[in-house]
Amino acid sequence: MSTWLTEEWFDQTRALAADQPERPGLSARMQFIVTGGPEGDVRYYWVLEDGQLRQSAVGDVDDPDVTLTTARPDAMAIAKGDLDPNVAFMQGRMKVAGSMGVMMRLLPVTNTPEYQQLRRRIADVTEF
Repeated sequence: MSTWLTEEWFDQTRALAADQPERPGLSARMQFIVTGGPEGDVRYYWVLEDGQLRQSAVGDVDDPDVTLTTARPDAMAIAKGDLDPNVAFMQGRMKVAGSMGVMMRLLPVTNTPEYQQLRRRIADVTEF
């Protein structure tokens, strides 16, 4: 088990994501901001190349294509699988800045069986 949003957790989730299918053209530099945490806001990023998670860590990515801002309870619910990211986006619970084109290419992937299985595997090894 690793604690959500720690460096150990990012290392573990990258390893778990290594078997995700390649998705040519699905590349993005994604900045995440989780607001309202016990120690303030948490900023982290993912770098996807052709659907593969190449980088992820606490902090900021240079030149993000999209920035997603979510309150901690909603971000946690998404990570646990209790809140669909598409629903969070449509309800305004996930704020998006940057390229809406990138966002619209990414959201459908969250409904694929491969991604859903990965999300469950990550939630199973995460201490929230």
